[in-house]
Amino acid sequence: MTATALVFAGLAALIHVYIFVLESVSWTSPRTRATFGTTEQEARATKELAFNQGFYNLFLAAITAIGIVLVTSGHTDVGAALVLSATGSMVLAGLVLIVSSPAKARAALVQLVPPAIAIVLLVIALVS
Repeated sequence: MTATALVFAGLAALIHVYIFVLESVSWTSPRTRATFGTTEQEARATKELAFNQGFYNLFLAAITAIGIVLVTSGHTDVGAALVLSATGSMVLAGLVLIVSSPAKARAALVQLVPPAIAIVLLVIALVS
């Protein structure tokens, strides 16, 4: 069960690295603008905000990855704490997106379902 939880946590981390690339690297590109439904003017006006937000996503991915490495190397308590805190933040951010912008529910679900599965499986593994 732990291995499956860590696979979902790893998937969540990869998704958040991809979000980082969209927000911090390619925010003003036509493809990214189409993904987020922004105009060229909106993208230019929000570039600094997106850049910063992208790094939040990257940091969550990094914390998750470090946690996965720690769990797999026998440091289960610390590693699980990192995985659970980072993936919990991912889930909460996805919920904020659904509540604040219901039209973006699909994107929010992509952002929150894999880490939610990781949390459930990891908690079950830890208590059993």
